[in-house]
Amino acid sequence: MPVISIPIVNRSGNALPAYATPGASGMDLRASLDLPLTLEPMQRVLIPTGLFMELPEGFEAQVRPRSGLAIKKGLTCLNSPGTIDADYRGEIGVILVNLSGEVQVIEPGERIAQMVIQKVERAEWMETGKLSDSTRSTGGFGHTGTH
Repeated sequence: MPVISIPIVNRSGNALPAYATPGASGMDLRASLDLPLTLEPMQRVLIPTGLFMELPEGFEAQVRPRSGLAIKKGLTCLNSPGTIDADYRGEIGVILVNLSGEVQVIEPGERIAQMVIQKVERAEWMETGKLSDSTRSTGGFGHTGTH
């Protein structure tokens, strides 16, 4: 599998994101906090990571929820997946929301999301008056399922 090198600045006290296993597609992002942060039910907050990166042109980073936080604490990422564009140079932040009915606490250095690096293609519109036919045609949500 090809590996790309990405310049990164780490202003947190946490280790750089890393793949936990050889087959992992995401790297964990950690909270760059001085103190624990309390989230009330349905509260959302932008959590800093202390990370700044320079993605190569033609790539994006996607910020996604961690399944462990979702099942254990009811925490997930809003606007998921969040997109980090190649020309963004600001701090990577994670928008977390507490969907549980209980107060949840995020600890400094806690793994709060995962980041996946993806190749992207650019599209160009070709305006036309008619589209080709397909088996699905205009069938919408739930159209292909039988139950």
